[in-house]
Amino acid sequence: MNYGLIRTVQVSNENVPGVLGSLATAIGGAGANIGNIQTMHISQNHVLRDIDVYVENEDHLIDVLKAISGIQGVKVIETRDEVMDLHQGGKIQIVSRHPVDSVAMLRKIYTPGVAEVCRAILQEPILARRFTSIGNTVAIVTDGTAVLGLGNIGLHPSMPVMEGKAALLQQFAGVNGAPLLVEAATVDQFVETVVRVAPTYSGIHLEDIASPWCFEIVEKLRRKLNIPVMQDDQDGTAAVVLGAVMSALRATGKNLNEVTIGQIGLGAAGLSISKLLMDASEKPVLGADLDEGCLVRHQALGGRQSTLDEVMATADVVIATTGVPGLIPEESVRNGQIIFALSNPDPEINPAAAIQAGAALAADGTSVNNVLGYPGIWRGALGVHATSINREMLIAASRALWQSTLPGELSPNPLDIGLHYRVAYEVGKAAVATGVGDEDGLEQLEPVV
Repeated sequence: MNYGLIRTVQVSNENVPGVLGSLATAIGGAGANIGNIQTMHISQNHVLRDIDVYVENEDHLIDVLKAISGIQGVKVIETRDEVMDLHQGGKIQIVSRHPVDSVAMLRKIYTPGVAEVCRAILQEPILARRFTSIGNTVAIVTDGTAVLGLGNIGLHPSMPVMEGKAALLQQFAGVNGAPLLVEAATVDQFVETVVRVAPTYSGIHLEDIASPWCFEIVEKLRRKLNIPVMQDDQDGTAAVVLGAVMSALRATGKNLNEVTIGQIGLGAAGLSISKLLMDASEKPVLGADLDEGCLVRHQALGGRQSTLDEVMATADVVIATTGVPGLIPEESVRNGQIIFALSNPDPEINPAAAIQAGAALAADGTSVNNVLGYPGIWRGALGVHATSINREMLIAASRALWQSTLPGELSPNPLDIGLHYRVAYEVGKAAVATGVGDEDGLEQLEPVV
């Protein structure tokens, strides 16, 4: 089910055993899901709780509230939209790392003290990495044409997503992410805009740009810039999916170079997933898409053209990134298959239905999420002053994710800060090993592994 809204419902109920169970049953019976439950107050006679509920839409919420109100001794106090509340004023801000609370600090932070730092950087430009925020900052760049689950919504509506990316970069990896909304009429105009502002950053993180622009933009920027450029919908997705595939194969006792893998949907994400899987397995991936151009690109990368029916009939691992809900019929699932139906908000097949139909393991895009990859990838790349993000670095990130995943699970916990630094260290090592990173930078990454 697609849960499009999150609401916090505050309820008061009699302080007797069994009421919370009745609440959960009523909410589930109305087709909603439950998130956090927080006890706000307990008295001798009553309990006050905040319950996060996941619903499809406002009409569905009304049904849930009716179900709750129908329980004897339970009263709905209020319903809050905490998602909108959290976004008031935006989710990120630029703040000083040092308090300016005296004349002495004012003179050190700004004039006249800052002139000494400027002169030092003028004499030795590389010092900008050390004495400014440039060395720890990436631009999060979008044109808002392909926002996950929302499509071509434009620049300002896409800003909350970019702010979210920036918040997670800082929270999980200590990297500054600066959203940059680019309005451009052509690919070259987009590229030229980014090139002109690139000196402000040590990396370019491309996000939510529609195909085919996304392919052209990333290639042109990589040719023009000497800092890493990552297309998260391609590179980040591919790294996370490869890690999940490796975990799934471990759980089923199979090896990557022994299985047949099929990729359904060969857009930006699908092509990148299949390419990284082929790099890691050294075997062709079956690729299915209705667009002949996508099939040709897939074949040029070393893949084999296929169809939906053939993939489902022959592949041991099936990955779908089509954006078409319910594309994979349950009757086409074979016993023992591993299925990743990654389209959001609605997958090509519900994971529970896939397992019921015989799949050994199945997952959707909620559990195989880019947040597992990009914070650590950027921390590692910036830590060793990498000049690019290459295939070896992405595969290293995938292996770190796989090694951090508990047996029987497909992905690790994204809230584990240590995970992102383990990814960073492996990415940094791969950068150094392939000649695009500075070995001295590993010393700063290694202690936090």
